[in-house]
Amino acid sequence: MLVLRFIGVLNAAIWLGAAIFFTFAVGPAFFTNDVINLFHGAFWPGVMAQRILDRYFYLQQICGVMAVVHWIAEWFYLGRPLHRLHVALLGALLAIGFFGGFWLQPRLQKLHLVKYGMDASHRPATYPTAERLAAMKSFARWHGISMALNLCSLGGLAVYFWRVTHPSDDLRVLNAAATPQFRS
Repeated sequence: MLVLRFIGVLNAAIWLGAAIFFTFAVGPAFFTNDVINLFHGAFWPGVMAQRILDRYFYLQQICGVMAVVHWIAEWFYLGRPLHRLHVALLGALLAIGFFGGFWLQPRLQKLHLVKYGMDASHRPATYPTAERLAAMKSFARWHGISMALNLCSLGGLAVYFWRVTHPSDDLRVLNAAATPQFRS
């Protein structure tokens, strides 16, 4: 039982820690003036950030699936009830991770290329000015949505981390009832 709890806490810590580290340290670092000046513009820092985002979403998805497996294991082995709020929270976190990784991120990558007039192999391409302007506007809109979803995810991960590190009274009562009582 301690191993199951340790795995759950470790997964939640990695998940939340990675989200905080990426959001407040790694992501913004790509768009500092020093980095943009080093690459003579924001195109290459954007490409590098997208490669990191690919891996970030993989980590989010892996941690989310591990959380589902952990909750099912707690339910099966410990008899811990699955509360609707917790299931909904985990479902929302998984949905954000999969939506971001499989739909939003590829869309942003394509818009980024058009915005800077590049093809898929990062070579200059000719796009009409109107198409590039539309890509800029669309990129800004979807990037804003991405940031909002990331902040929602951070809040949800904080709640999830709290839930994993502070078992509900239901589990404590179940464990207390299952513990043999010795009288002296």
